[in-house]
Amino acid sequence: MFSIQSRLQLLFVVIVTLVLAISGSYAQYSLGKELESSNQRLRDGVLTRLGISLPSALWDLDKAKVETILEAEMLPPEVVSIRVYDSAVGLFAGKARGADGGLVAAGRQPPASATPVAADLVFRDAGSASTSMQPVPVGKVVVYFSRAQIDAALSSELMRKIIEVLLLDVILVLALSSSLRVVFRPLRRLSYGLFELATRGTGEVEELPENRRDELGDVIRGFNQIQRRLKSTILRIREAEDAALRSAQQTEQAMTDLRRTQESLLQSERLASLGSLVAGVAHEINTPVGIALTSASVLKDATDQLQAAVATDGLRKSVVLRYLDTAAESTRLIINNAYRAAHLIHSFKQIAVDQTSEARRRFALMAYIDEIVTSLQPKLKNIALELKLEGDDDIVLDSYPGAFAQVITNLMLNCAEHALSPEHPGTIDIHARLVGDMVELLLTDNGKGIPPEVLDRIFDPFFTTRRGQGGTGLGLNIVYNLVVKQFCGTIKARSTVGVGTEFTLRMPRVTPRDGAVDIDAVESAGAPPH
Repeated sequence: MFSIQSRLQLLFVVIVTLVLAISGSYAQYSLGKELESSNQRLRDGVLTRLGISLPSALWDLDKAKVETILEAEMLPPEVVSIRVYDSAVGLFAGKARGADGGLVAAGRQPPASATPVAADLVFRDAGSASTSMQPVPVGKVVVYFSRAQIDAALSSELMRKIIEVLLLDVILVLALSSSLRVVFRPLRRLSYGLFELATRGTGEVEELPENRRDELGDVIRGFNQIQRRLKSTILRIREAEDAALRSAQQTEQAMTDLRRTQESLLQSERLASLGSLVAGVAHEINTPVGIALTSASVLKDATDQLQAAVATDGLRKSVVLRYLDTAAESTRLIINNAYRAAHLIHSFKQIAVDQTSEARRRFALMAYIDEIVTSLQPKLKNIALELKLEGDDDIVLDSYPGAFAQVITNLMLNCAEHALSPEHPGTIDIHARLVGDMVELLLTDNGKGIPPEVLDRIFDPFFTTRRGQGGTGLGLNIVYNLVVKQFCGTIKARSTVGVGTEFTLRMPRVTPRDGAVDIDAVESAGAPPH
């Protein structure tokens, strides 16, 4: 890549060379025209003189005089050869220029480059007394002219012009190099300073000297001023970057603490739900256990009375029959209430174990939902609701039952707390079906419904409409996180105020072990919307 200095030098050289070439071409053309004119005058002069002097000598057949005349006309170097022809005998005399420049007889052919010019020789007897004699043609003369002198002169002039142009170009290059160095040397330093400023930063670039008092000095002073201002700007930017970095670190730490707090709150919410379930089940078990204990006490009293009667030999048939009735009724009450307590304990045990562990196993969907509903009966018994379960009994999930129980528990308790109440009883429908490899679960209630401005925020963490009344705003957020992140599924809600709410859960029947699934495939699979 040429520098500006080299390009300026080249431009000036081209311009000067072009101007000199045009001027030299015109001078060459003028010289050629002048030489051609001089040559033409020479031709005309030679032919004119020969036309005057040769006719009388040729008329007298004076060969010596003819050759003398020819030798005189051969003095100009442009004349190569002269031949004189007699009308009767042909070639009469002739002279030619030899190889050494001397004159010889015109016996050989003139060079091919020579240009022949012919003229007729006419004798006029000027000394005769008779004036009636007509001019008599006595022969002709052929003169051969050479252009070598013209070409040599033109070549010499051309060479002189070329040498002149080259010398002027060399002088111009040297002059421009000396003069442009005054301008481009500080510009080069300025360019280097700008490059260093752009690549290495301002802290390592020295300021340029400001001792010049010309236009370049103004530019250098402006550059130094910009550099000082840029140093100040970069210093402020670095300070701002350091402050932003510290702020980002603090923000990251705050986000980490917030995530930990959120995880702790989510775990606390799940444990609180489990604790509430424990309290409800314990309260519910008290009734069958109390009835069984009372029945056992009655059976024991009857047995003691029977043993006393046997010991006193006062055993009668009526006593035995009364004991058998008491024993049968007590046994029936003990068995029924023990079975009821055992069923509650089994359901609670399974749900509690699942919720406190992250174990993965296969489980029947509808049977497991029934166990969850059974364990929730103590929490739902104060609400006059009708629960309907519909679905295929052969749907088996390979997933995490504890997390699934948490989802169903939170959804049902959300319906019980927000949609239904003792004053407004209703129905909760749970419908499950298998669509390909996807399980679709619909949980519908005919309760109060959710307003549109609230519906878009129900899955947000810490959003609740019962702030200060025991609501934490984490119930549906836990549901969303479990369905989307752990089950790799989707959950949607739609509601109409005064009509009810419907939650639609769609998840793979076999939960991916790596926790990744194509959400678009989950959305597009299955039957048309309801």
